[in-house]
Amino acid sequence: MLALQTRGLSKTFKVKQKEAGLTGSLKSLLRPKWEEKQAVDGIDLVVQAGETVAFLGPNGAGKSTTIKMLTGILHPTSGSAEVLGFTPWSDRTRLSYRIGAVFGQKSQLWYHLPPIDTFDLISRVYELKRNDYLARRDELIERFELGPYLHTPVRKLSLGERMRCEIAVSFLHRPELLFLDEPTIGLDVVVKQRIRDLIRECNKEEGTTVFLTSHDAGDVEELCARAVVIHHGGILLDAPVEKLRRDVMNRKTIVLTLSVTHMENTIPEVDGASVISSEGRRLKLTVDLRKTDIETVLSALLTQVRLDDVTIEDPPMEEIIKHIYGMSAAGTGGELIQ
Repeated sequence: MLALQTRGLSKTFKVKQKEAGLTGSLKSLLRPKWEEKQAVDGIDLVVQAGETVAFLGPNGAGKSTTIKMLTGILHPTSGSAEVLGFTPWSDRTRLSYRIGAVFGQKSQLWYHLPPIDTFDLISRVYELKRNDYLARRDELIERFELGPYLHTPVRKLSLGERMRCEIAVSFLHRPELLFLDEPTIGLDVVVKQRIRDLIRECNKEEGTTVFLTSHDAGDVEELCARAVVIHHGGILLDAPVEKLRRDVMNRKTIVLTLSVTHMENTIPEVDGASVISSEGRRLKLTVDLRKTDIETVLSALLTQVRLDDVTIEDPPMEEIIKHIYGMSAAGTGGELIQ
């Protein structure tokens, strides 16, 4: 069963041209000139029910515009799309009962009210039966461990607490397809992992299709089985995350804070790792996961130096996409595309 399918989906916007100087501003006001900007360019995409798909690209690539068309907010310039059997922009009301959305920078919680009030409101928006709603609400409260926050105004919650409530609310009406736009943005490592675990659990237990955009490589690796990369409005790559991990996402960065007693020691050498920078007590290394693993590198480091702190980082998503784009331009990226 298909969750969504697009054929030649495109969106063009008209943008007013700006002219410099006072005279130019007056001309732009009185006789505006327009140019067309291609935001989405002929996307063909198929997502099966129950899939977990990462929809990736640099800022301005067309991710948000595509999601707005898939949720019925925007009409395309050309092409077609079906989401759960509906044409989104024609059947937006009926479709909204079967999809959910979480936007990391936009909240559906009422800012001055406690989350429990938003739960009640959403249950009425989706016309849930009272008994079904209460059972589902209590299940989500337990699963997401929301008890301590339910009666606290949203404005007083931390970002991590708010995001857990946001995701729980999005699952209230049992959506078949969930759009997640930067769900872990700005969160600390512990909260990120907790939210990832919860999303993965709902996908596994309820079969919810997940369509994720994120600039965090960790979200992609842990949540998604497939990655679709777009650039300049078109699909650049469509491949399993496992293959992407092996061929592209194969490096991690280790940031070390050395103990003062080891400051004069020579910089440690470990097979498969190389030093990016060294400044005072702070040492940054890059690890090639094709040659070794993080555990082996850390074990080797601990035999050579004493550490006060260790941080393991994923490469920025922009760096990964830049690498994919470089492979495509060089003609070596075709092997990745499935």
